[in-house]
Amino acid sequence: MSQRRIHHSSSLLDVGLRVADTAGIVGSVYLVAWFQGVEATSHGLLAAAAGVIGFSLVAEITGLYRSWHGVSGDRELLCNAVTWLSTVPVLLLVGFLTSQLDSITGEMSREGVLGWFIVAPLLMTFVRATMRLVQHVLRAKGYNVRGFAIVGINDLGFELARKIESSPQLGLKLIGFYDDRPSERLPKLPGDVGAKVGNIDRLIEQACTGEVHIIYITLPLRAEQRVKSVLTRLADSTANVYLVPDFFVFELLNSRWTNIGGLPAVSIFENPFYGIDGVVKRVVDLVLGSLLLVMLAIPMLIVALLVKLTSRGPVFFRQKRYGLDGKPISVWKFRSMTVCENGPVVTQATKNDARVTPLGAILRKTSLDELPQLFNVIEGSMSLVGPRPHANAHNEHYRKQIQGYMLRHKVKPGITGLAQVSGWRGETDTLEKMQKRIECDHAYIRDWSLWLDVKILFRTIFTVLSKQNAY
Repeated sequence: MSQRRIHHSSSLLDVGLRVADTAGIVGSVYLVAWFQGVEATSHGLLAAAAGVIGFSLVAEITGLYRSWHGVSGDRELLCNAVTWLSTVPVLLLVGFLTSQLDSITGEMSREGVLGWFIVAPLLMTFVRATMRLVQHVLRAKGYNVRGFAIVGINDLGFELARKIESSPQLGLKLIGFYDDRPSERLPKLPGDVGAKVGNIDRLIEQACTGEVHIIYITLPLRAEQRVKSVLTRLADSTANVYLVPDFFVFELLNSRWTNIGGLPAVSIFENPFYGIDGVVKRVVDLVLGSLLLVMLAIPMLIVALLVKLTSRGPVFFRQKRYGLDGKPISVWKFRSMTVCENGPVVTQATKNDARVTPLGAILRKTSLDELPQLFNVIEGSMSLVGPRPHANAHNEHYRKQIQGYMLRHKVKPGITGLAQVSGWRGETDTLEKMQKRIECDHAYIRDWSLWLDVKILFRTIFTVLSKQNAY
């Protein structure tokens, strides 16, 4: 039996983007030379050739040329910039190890080389953004648009129609829905998603005559025989047919397609920081975390001295928490209580808690007690933004009561998080409060973007200043 494989297709747009990136790298050499008032030398063109090869190889690692359908444009442009920033040290290292660095850049001035490193990503970003804009405008005007049909009148079909309608860059226009079920068994079609055109017989007829070129099947997974029947009949046409699995019956945390030896698989629960996203988040944590640590070093020293002078006990309190994938980590905090609970039973701080020291009350209201967690960020056990880590005792308690509770540990815990800036900071004295916090944690994992992290960090400032639920 021949081995079955599912291949990733390369579109003309994909080829165009590769050509555009190549033009950006080479064109930046000429642009910098023109700006300096000199001619581009053979060394400059050799450096550009090395840049194109290096960029193409790094792009395969960062996934720059994967499909960006359904992903915001800023993430694509960010990936493009990070790919080039990763290419530069690779070029320098290879040139140094092979002793070819001088022969490649020999006649280029230092200013020219530096200018090339800066101008190349800017030019590539400009060209890529322009191509996307032109494509968007042309397809919005109806150019290069293809009609598609949906088999299955159901919520998944409605969602698919809306997704495609909101993505004019796909160049698709809905013909209508097709379903064999009688009208009394069909859900009502929303007014914004089109209408029913006919049954499957009608679809087959239009597919065979070439009236329908693209068909999406959104029948439920349990309807295997119906799907096979439709596919068997469509095999007599030349239409492009796609099966859209109803994975929405599951609670998707973070999903992506992959393959194992040619067999397709889709993730249901997965860490969203895959590939370049993980690299970007870690770099931001290291850079911003280090800057904050330097800026706050003196205030932290003052707080440490005050903790030591105002109450008996250690300056720092290290509590066991669950980290990435539920692995144990030790979270740093300034001690704010007269006790250091770290066992199977941990009592949450409450309003006017007698265990909180006078200084500790101030530290907790201002969240200054959390500053030592910057050490956790630098070492890699935590992130600046992510689900707040709970005491292990609370993890074991709530994982039995809240479905999907442990999924919050698919990412690193954070110093601040979406739940904290959404009003669910502080004591969780009811199950409902913890459920709301977990819902926010899941939403963060599903919808993560670098821009979301930035917004949470800014909102954290106002949350801390409001002192809401902080005690």
